[in-house]
Amino acid sequence: MIPLDPGAKRAILEAVAALEGAAVDRLSDLVRCESTLGKEAGALDLMAQNYESLGLAPRRIPTDPDALREHPGFSPPLISYAGRDNVAAIHTPREVRGRSLALQGHVDVVPEGAADLWITPPYEPSVRDGRMYGRGAGDMKAGIVSYLTAFQALKLAGLQPAAPVQMQAVIEEECSGNGALATMLAMPRTDAVVIPEPGPGMAAMYSAEVGVVWAWVTVTGRPTHVRDMHAGINAIEGAMRIAARFKDYENERNRAENVHAAFRGVNHPVNVNLGTVEGGEWNSSVPTRARIGLRVGVMLGYSAAQTKADIERIVAEAAADPGLRGTQVKLEFKGFMADACAFDMESEIARLAQRAYAEASGSELRHYPATGLTDGRFFTLYQDTPVACFGPEAQEIHGIDESVSLSSMHDITRSIALLMAEWCGVEKAA
Repeated sequence: MIPLDPGAKRAILEAVAALEGAAVDRLSDLVRCESTLGKEAGALDLMAQNYESLGLAPRRIPTDPDALREHPGFSPPLISYAGRDNVAAIHTPREVRGRSLALQGHVDVVPEGAADLWITPPYEPSVRDGRMYGRGAGDMKAGIVSYLTAFQALKLAGLQPAAPVQMQAVIEEECSGNGALATMLAMPRTDAVVIPEPGPGMAAMYSAEVGVVWAWVTVTGRPTHVRDMHAGINAIEGAMRIAARFKDYENERNRAENVHAAFRGVNHPVNVNLGTVEGGEWNSSVPTRARIGLRVGVMLGYSAAQTKADIERIVAEAAADPGLRGTQVKLEFKGFMADACAFDMESEIARLAQRAYAEASGSELRHYPATGLTDGRFFTLYQDTPVACFGPEAQEIHGIDESVSLSSMHDITRSIALLMAEWCGVEKAA
């Protein structure tokens, strides 16, 4: 790494401070984009504009299932990818003196849930007590704003990275990761990757993460009028019987002997979630069909393929139960088919990130073995590229009144700016 001149460091930090208001405005604009599954186009267009404002040429990168299907990191798609191209850009220095870096983040967000439970509407950003509230504010639009502003701060300080820097804005981190996979494969490999995913109520660096498999079970029963309900077969009740079987599996996968050392001390790291239920036609009719969506965690050291086989076995055993006699049971896998991974916390980029954060904030990044997952797995598992996955403190992500600490966002911006300057080196801005 190229030592950063104290004067340059001071200029960069002063530039970040000068850009704090603009960063909050940029975050507000992103939060206003309702970038749920299939609706990411507005956020992607805005990211292209952000790249252009930094003097970078945006590049659209399609997610092509046919081209990705044989890759071990591919997940079965949920919907079409038409009109939802990822966006990337590359800064090229006049003279390459440092090491290359990718700054990556996802623009997609999960649904807001019951909007009437939010204090303020989920896609109308609201700043209260130093926090911005809104769906995606924490997960992970604040992190994206941090990497954009960090690059802008170097420019404001009269500098630019002396190595190639990629910026990537991707889709479907929340359901497949296929956007990140497509973008990673389309772009040149870099020497390191920074992904500013939020910390869970604290500023944290991800040390490991579980894998995830999504499964969908459809039960078809026999409809009747409710007066003859005993002659019918209730598809909803059948689906619930299948879902109940996964509790024993969840308990088994959380037994101490099945938990990887990276997750020791984490309470209940493998979670099975009954996330969606659809079914029935009429309160006075025995329902014909019911469909449930399951999210099944995968422990480090176990594979998504093994978990898929477990799910197939559990559903087959349930379908053979006398209580489901007469039903038709269909199992599908769409969405996540993702393996767990551990990040190298002793890599140069991870150690630099921790040092840069300490300098920028006066505090330490806590190591976080995550019971969820990030796009960092692609670079770690399939490209052998070191990843520093760390971001601002956020609360209630995927919940009601999601928020991010703005001061924490600015800390992450300073951290990324210092990290980028030292990792890549700097030259005078063009």
